Amino acid sequence: MKDKINVLIFPAEGQNAYELHDALSTCVNIHLMGATSVARHGEFIFENYIKDLPFISASDFLEKFNKVVTDNHIDVIFPTHDSVVQYLINNATHICAKIIGGSKFTSDVCRSKILTYDTFQKYGILPKRFCDVAEIEYPAFSKPDEGQGAVDAKIITCKEEALNIDFTSHLVTEYLPGKEFTVDCFTDKEGKLLYVSPRSRQRTMAGISVRGESEEVTPEIEHIAEVINARLSFLGIWYFQIKQDSDGEFKLMEISTRCAGSMCQTRAKGINLPLLSVYTAMGYDISASDNGYHVVMDRALIGRYKLNINYNYVYIDFDDTITTREKINLNTIRFLYQCRNQGKKVILITRHEEDLNTTLGKYAISKSLFYKIIHIHSFETPKSQSILYKDAIFIDNAYKDREDVKNTCHIPVFDVDQVEFLLDWRI
Repeated sequence: MKDKINVLIFPAEGQNAYELHDALSTCVNIHLMGATSVARHGEFIFENYIKDLPFISASDFLEKFNKVVTDNHIDVIFPTHDSVVQYLINNATHICAKIIGGSKFTSDVCRSKILTYDTFQKYGILPKRFCDVAEIEYPAFSKPDEGQGAVDAKIITCKEEALNIDFTSHLVTEYLPGKEFTVDCFTDKEGKLLYVSPRSRQRTMAGISVRGESEEVTPEIEHIAEVINARLSFLGIWYFQIKQDSDGEFKLMEISTRCAGSMCQTRAKGINLPLLSVYTAMGYDISASDNGYHVVMDRALIGRYKLNINYNYVYIDFDDTITTREKINLNTIRFLYQCRNQGKKVILITRHEEDLNTTLGKYAISKSLFYKIIHIHSFETPKSQSILYKDAIFIDNAYKDREDVKNTCHIPVFDVDQVEFLLDWRI
């Protein structure tokens, strides 16, 4: 096995790109990079991040993309957008790395809802299709031939709404009123379907599941997965979406050859499909299994921040700052170790009333975490008197101390709730 496998995520934006980052960034034998044409949230989480690549429609895209691939000795590429998957697969012979996806036919089918329907029409796993207004049974469902994230997908309730549909660029089917599942799958280098993991889509945001539960692999779901895998050629991760019709039977809605935005729910079961995909692309033999427990996933937006301050020293209080309600404040302790990793010096400045060594031992906090410890024994002595470094910040839960330091030392000050704004998520 190669010591370090160089993996590129492109574009390194979107929820599925962030999931790939989370799945691969801490793997000891993976060197991870992100690249994109438009920089967004990726620059907050990728330590190795390349922006301003041309769009795939640009005439010089392939040349500049291949330069990134060759300059960084990329072994494996994860495309994260359906159009990018199709483009890279179609140009695979000109790209100097292995691409997680599938064959050209597979990428073409997965990019087109109409071609998907034509490919699987005879297998009895699709909803009823309507090809003109006269055929429609209401309510119906319309979605663009090429699209993702439920963009421009809508329920058609009457003939007046149907008259505006272009049936050459939209797929119109019966409306499916039942439960909706995403099914994460994995296919090995020999084309064998090794893993199937359904999960419900109970609440969505911009087409991405933000609440769901792991579901049982029923014979019906297994059959649909086997039919798809037999007809198409995948390499590594892929997924499909199904929904129940009025009779409770699951019908195929779409297929994709990329990582899904909520594949983290399957990873929570103890199986890292992106990592297994890397190994498969490298030609390794692998097996796939999870821990078998039930997972409920719910998530909301998370904020990550960049502050235009530079500092080499951190002065920080102890009581109710490093600790909270007789426990360690996890955000704060994460920040302290972040400072250690970045070579910033942490100075503990406290009026702790008990024996400090005993208390540090109680919380299993090593004194070596701190560059210096300043123990002030008088509540009359301002902390500002002990602050000597000007390229510093000050963290304390006490407003009086923060105001003293801010007005006397003229350095940035932070309350405990603001520590999250200092966290650096790049890895």
